Amino acid sequence: MAPFWTERFGNPASATHAQGWEAEAAVEGARERLAAAIGAAEPSEIVFTSGTTESDNLALAGLARARRGRGGRLVTTAIEHPAVLDTARALVAEGFEAQVVGVGGDGLVAPEAVEAALGEGAFLVSVGAANGEIGVLQPLAEIAERCRARGVPLHSDAAQAVGRIPIDVERLGLDLLSFCAHKLYGPKGVGALYVRRRRAGARLRLEPLLHGGGHERGRRSGTLPVPLVVGFARAVELALADLEVEAKRLAQLRDHLWGRLVAALPDVRRNGHAERRLPGNLNVAFAGVEASALIAELREFALSAGSACASGSGEPSHVLQAIGVPAELARGSLRVGLGRSNTLAQVERLADRLIGEVEGLRARRRG
Repeated sequence: MAPFWTERFGNPASATHAQGWEAEAAVEGARERLAAAIGAAEPSEIVFTSGTTESDNLALAGLARARRGRGGRLVTTAIEHPAVLDTARALVAEGFEAQVVGVGGDGLVAPEAVEAALGEGAFLVSVGAANGEIGVLQPLAEIAERCRARGVPLHSDAAQAVGRIPIDVERLGLDLLSFCAHKLYGPKGVGALYVRRRRAGARLRLEPLLHGGGHERGRRSGTLPVPLVVGFARAVELALADLEVEAKRLAQLRDHLWGRLVAALPDVRRNGHAERRLPGNLNVAFAGVEASALIAELREFALSAGSACASGSGEPSHVLQAIGVPAELARGSLRVGLGRSNTLAQVERLADRLIGEVEGLRARRRG
């Protein structure tokens, strides 16, 4: 990224001089690598944005508003990221309909439940590839098959999935996919929306959220941040280079941590499906303990009680509520995310500290 901050400072939209051509070449090279990383048929199917939140908004609101007064219904699930659920609520205020499909106690949405929600007037289905709180991986290919049979496009927020598990838009049958750089150690402030160029012979039309310049083939105006775009592509390449090995390592660390906790503490629950989950995700509920109290005592660790976007709200996790976790257990649920820098020694230290603090808090509550 470094040269593009200073000596290679051209605007990729400047088509009349060498500095602009150089910047454009860097952007298009990154676009090609990102398209290849997710199995897109063409680089032109990648639209750069400021992050997954903007990509989700562009996918949902862009497709809805392009219908030009025809209305219609958006179908999504109860455990989606606020970038999807809040956009759905905003579209309802604009006159569209939104149908929220429930999930099972393991966090999985049933493909047949999505199919039943399609009906007449559905213009888009949005199902996240991997849930950021409980790590559950949704059956996207099966959902896509049902959507395709009804002629309804499928969007997926894959911010938590790209770079952690294999994602191939062709194999999965996805029509739109949102992802970003910072979830896989790239720079903050850049993301992308994959938009399938041709779907059943027709082009997916999106009404742009931003106007002014017609950048990104008219879908997202604004000068592109070349250093961030370049860093985005490189981060994805590095993540994919050892994806299988790293996923196996993280899953072993995660399972070791869970084994330590469940062996030492009674009344511990794992939230979300035991196997269909991100390799580095563990969401644990400790009965009789407030997660906020645990976090306050474990400041040397980066832990949370929910998604980063909602961690300061003080409200119970909508994801845990949706999978039926009782209120008391939801308040005692902690999300642990393991990544590239984490070691077995760190996991052992976390297990020791967690066990000690849970036992201490429970003892104080009893006494």
